[in-house]
Amino acid sequence: MTDSTTEATETFGDLGKILVIIPTYNEIENIARITGRVRAAVPEAHILVADDNSPDGTGQAADELAAEDPNLQVLHRKGKEGLGAAYLAGFRWGIDNGYDVLVEMDADGSHQPEQLPRLLTALRGADLVLGSRWVPGGEVVNWPKSREFLSRGGSTYSRLMLRVPIRDVTGGYRAFRKQTLLGLGMSEVASQGYCFQVDLAWRAVRAGFRVTEVPITFVEREFGASKMSGNIVGEALKLVTSWGIQSRLGKIPAPVPDREA
Repeated sequence: MTDSTTEATETFGDLGKILVIIPTYNEIENIARITGRVRAAVPEAHILVADDNSPDGTGQAADELAAEDPNLQVLHRKGKEGLGAAYLAGFRWGIDNGYDVLVEMDADGSHQPEQLPRLLTALRGADLVLGSRWVPGGEVVNWPKSREFLSRGGSTYSRLMLRVPIRDVTGGYRAFRKQTLLGLGMSEVASQGYCFQVDLAWRAVRAGFRVTEVPITFVEREFGASKMSGNIVGEALKLVTSWGIQSRLGKIPAPVPDREA
């Protein structure tokens, strides 16, 4: 199930230059679809595919797409180093290349590009906008109840443990202002995967940024294999528990802002 209708026809020039970062690892079946949908949903947005040397040829396919589209770039990375590392590399590339808004988006279509205008509209009054599955109007499609329970439970546990006013703290469809990212202390971030999203949201709250959630419909991928596993979630919850305890003991310092290059 996908939403083929773009929610807004307005432009977003008032936000500055927009970069949608799409990390990939073995997404050969999805890369053309997702980039095409982004270009249709927000034509002014640029795209950065951050490929972790996919053995299935995703990087080469992205290069072919980029050869036909000057607003699509490819960042080739040495190997599979995790979602967090891919996004951090993409953020730094975007900031170094003059982008003002940086968007996280999965390659598999679970984050619907047609809903990107919703996030960008909300960013006009915020520093960070989270596409949320767990606020009124948000939903998941084609998930088994077991996975929904795991995701809801992990987000709720993280929210309570870290005392953040966010319903979907683990979600990965996000729009940041450049200055927000610079204020999060990206150089200090070492978390990966599931926990990377928790870490960034928590840092934004601690740094005093305006964080807003908007409802999204999260659609399970149609092609390829999910990278999520129980072990990843378990490791993330252990780290969240450690952060929560240290925070209550006053041992978590405020984020140290990065300097713009």
